[in-house]
Amino acid sequence: MLNLIDLASALTPSPAPTGPDTSGLANFLRGFFAPLFLVVVSVVALFFLFTREITRFVQFLILAVAIGVIFYVPNIIEVTAKAIAGALGIK
Repeated sequence: MLNLIDLASALTPSPAPTGPDTSGLANFLRGFFAPLFLVVVSVVALFFLFTREITRFVQFLILAVAIGVIFYVPNIIEVTAKAIAGALGIK
């Protein structure tokens, strides 16, 4: 009798997942926006260099590197948030 119940439960279909599959979404977005980000940064940097605005170029370069680190390094936001929370004594 137990074998029959086990057989019946094995044949019962499992429910389909209700939410969208987002397992590769971050990788897809990085792959899509990374070249676009690099092109925009390059064009703006060239503009600042050709107009000889070195101070704005350096400011823009620092900002672009900071934004690039956020986009390109995986889990940087999560690691930074955990480090800040740990430094504040929040668990």
